[in-house]
Amino acid sequence: MNRNNLILLADAYKYSHHKLYYPGTNKVYSYLESRGGKFNSTVFYGLQYFIKAYLEGIAFTQQDLDEAIPILKEVFGRDDVFDPSKFQYILDKYNGKLPIRIKAVPEGTEVPVSNVLLTIENTDPNCFWLTNFLESLLMQVWYPITVATISKEIKKTLTKFYSETASNGAEAGIEYVLNDFGLRGVSSVESAGLGGSAHLVNFQGSDTIIGSVLAQKYYNTSTIYGKSVPATEHSICTLLGEKGELDIFKHVLNSFPTGIVACVSDSYNIFKACEEYWGEDLKTQIMEREGVLVIRPDSGDPIKTLLRIFDILFEKFGYIINDRGYKVLPPQVRVIQGDGVNYDAIKNIFQALKENKISAENLVLGMGGALLQKLDRDTQKFALKCSYAEINDEGVIVQKSPTEMDENGNITESFKKSKGGRLKLIKSEGAFKTVNEHEYPEIEDELVTVFENGEIIQDWTFEQVRANANNTLNDKQYDLKSNIQSIT
Repeated sequence: MNRNNLILLADAYKYSHHKLYYPGTNKVYSYLESRGGKFNSTVFYGLQYFIKAYLEGIAFTQQDLDEAIPILKEVFGRDDVFDPSKFQYILDKYNGKLPIRIKAVPEGTEVPVSNVLLTIENTDPNCFWLTNFLESLLMQVWYPITVATISKEIKKTLTKFYSETASNGAEAGIEYVLNDFGLRGVSSVESAGLGGSAHLVNFQGSDTIIGSVLAQKYYNTSTIYGKSVPATEHSICTLLGEKGELDIFKHVLNSFPTGIVACVSDSYNIFKACEEYWGEDLKTQIMEREGVLVIRPDSGDPIKTLLRIFDILFEKFGYIINDRGYKVLPPQVRVIQGDGVNYDAIKNIFQALKENKISAENLVLGMGGALLQKLDRDTQKFALKCSYAEINDEGVIVQKSPTEMDENGNITESFKKSKGGRLKLIKSEGAFKTVNEHEYPEIEDELVTVFENGEIIQDWTFEQVRANANNTLNDKQYDLKSNIQSIT
């Protein structure tokens, strides 16, 4: 089976909708938004991948349709649900190109929640059913958006602590502070590519090479954005047993006498490794290297472990007090924390460093599952809903406004209330706002047409995406203290 057979990439119930839409329906217009969640804004990213991978050009063929017919007949056990003629019409009239228009906010843009991020509508009245048929696939854009958002929020946190504790000029290194360790923890290679590239919207530290490859292939760049360094793992550091650990450490330094090299050091006793092996036996070699040794703990309570490690390293290697009054190790020594790292842990770790007068520039991070896997569509409450339709060419406003019962039996308005009408996104006085299409005609719509009738209209480069993300990092509407919502 061709995994990209678009005809089979929808929830099964959607194949009945061509019959279930009210007779005379000829237009369905829907929009995507984040209805809230952990963060008060999201970084829009990943739509271009889905368009290029699944929708651009000939989206399906006669062979795809022939393959789908017996499968869907078996799915439903009846002949009156899936109607092959609906897809045959697109093949015959458009050669398999989709009569759909998609508008979206420029990729990389950070937009407060409860605002329209993209709209989709059919351009052929006979294909009204196609708009929301594509929901199942396009909704998956929640994943790269959410990864890019988590990554961006961490960058904001790091920027805050760097501005408070790091040496002047150290901020230039922030792009390499958070490193993507998530390849082994994701559900698929496609997830690794999408999530890995989403992280690269904000940072450049990454061991997920396929993220850089995806960005190259789908975002018109020749640059490999993800950068990494040579580093050990426990299979290396335990090869000679506990008594041979020092010999392994010597071999690591000898193997890379210059540049950055990272070494996991908790195979037996992280504090002994820092105090005796790194801090005494190998101290001279470390200090004479033209490069940086990055010591990695990989177990224990992150805060308590890191504070003890820094106490040892400051004692053994010395430190300076930077221009903001915080301790900084010699440039030949740094620490990386890659265990137990998530958004909340990062805030707590760097706050603990600050309280102990330790500069943020001493520490870099590795983040795996919490960056690429421990998230879902409800992290930012994504939804794609119909807001406008035409029945016999007459426009109708479409909107859901449910009430719901809380745990105490009270009836309240649901957060799932949707928007109505044809929408546009405007920016006024530095803030985004979703309005109806006819409102504020003097203000340009931030949504741009990116896809129409099988063709890509706007093709973003990864450089543009990163620039868009960077432009909103210090925007006044994204206050660092108010941008976080706690969830339980």
